[in-house]
Amino acid sequence: MSRVDYLSQYRERTPRSIELYQRSANVMPGGISHRYRHIAPHPFFMKAGSGSRIWDVDGNEYIDLWMGHFALILGHKPAVFKDAFEEIAQAGVHWGLPHEYQIQFGELLQEIVPCAEKLIFGVSGTEATMYAVRLARAFTRKSTVLKVAGGWHGGNSELVWAVNSPFDKPESAGLTPGIDAYTKIIRYNDPESTLRTIHSAKHDLACVIIEPVLGGGGFIPADPSYLELLREETRKLGALLIFDEVITGCRLSLGGAQEAYGIKPDLATMGKVLGGGANLGVIAGRGDVLALCDPTLKREKGSGVVVGGGTFSCSPMSMILGYRTVQYLKTHSGDVYSTIDRRGQRLREGTIAALKRHGIPAGAFGLGSLCGLYLPRNAAVAVRNPEEMEKLADVARVEQEFKIRMINHGVFTAHGGGAVSTAHSEEDIERIIAAVEAVAIEMAT
Repeated sequence: MSRVDYLSQYRERTPRSIELYQRSANVMPGGISHRYRHIAPHPFFMKAGSGSRIWDVDGNEYIDLWMGHFALILGHKPAVFKDAFEEIAQAGVHWGLPHEYQIQFGELLQEIVPCAEKLIFGVSGTEATMYAVRLARAFTRKSTVLKVAGGWHGGNSELVWAVNSPFDKPESAGLTPGIDAYTKIIRYNDPESTLRTIHSAKHDLACVIIEPVLGGGGFIPADPSYLELLREETRKLGALLIFDEVITGCRLSLGGAQEAYGIKPDLATMGKVLGGGANLGVIAGRGDVLALCDPTLKREKGSGVVVGGGTFSCSPMSMILGYRTVQYLKTHSGDVYSTIDRRGQRLREGTIAALKRHGIPAGAFGLGSLCGLYLPRNAAVAVRNPEEMEKLADVARVEQEFKIRMINHGVFTAHGGGAVSTAHSEEDIERIIAAVEAVAIEMAT
């Protein structure tokens, strides 16, 4: 099947989505309010979701691996939320004042997240990473931040660098001139070059911020020794280690990547899974660092850290949904994580095997319930980081051709795979692999 064929098939399946996209383009730039929701030639428009399935406005059904930006670990509309929404209806959506729900949820997170001596609730991962970097600079009284090439920490100006190739150019217009002088880039899973960069910045190093599993990079997991190196070097230099666990928090394990890897950062940012689908960002970590934003401590103006949290932080809705989600994961942790991890492994292995059976070299990234696909140009190539991915693999083919072909076969992927939830059955995984097989046949012809 030719390239024109699969795009034509997609258009034929989604005429109502085309109409809505044309309307949407008159309202929003590019027709969307989040750039990663755009799919060329047009996104399909969702109408409903339940369990592991979503339906678009044209009536097409898909097995969903995007799962609300990887947030919906219990699937769409899980049964556990029925009572939660009744409680929210009684409480109200937003108060803007302290309440017991936030204490209850905060105490639960302190219990399960290794680094969480204290924590702050906000409304997004972008906000959480912005404040975490601000806290690190204030605490260390240094300015330089190190981040990974290919790492995505949201849209804040200090971290929206080196996310996509080419990694040596600004990610966005409108950034403050010279801001990149204080954001340096390190190569993921490359100890030698990372050490050189750390040592070149050591006299002004405030923090290293890193995703233990690269969300924007197709779920490449960090080598344990690489994270241990970062932990050791930041500790030596008096800098802070920040784990961006917006994706991995409560997903790789109940305590997140820091529990799974056995490495405790100074600060961690979290969201997605922890919010149960509600707006949530969390900054957790050392009490002495977070004390810098304690409003009860008297300081000269400018010596403390302003952490606003956002108008909608600690809303009863987010606190109730978040608490119910995490409490469920805690109560059922033995079964939940063993099941989704096993199915994630089956998805990775089955995807690679299906493609290779039809002569398409393939590799898979991921850890636990996360799965990402890459198509190396050379079958013998192993990829360690996004820079090598750009050079050695066909990224565009995964994000365009493979994605659309899988949509045509009733599976919605992210990075060639996605995030397995408790709603995904063994049968779902086998159906996804069967779809990969059908797509492999098309791509091989």
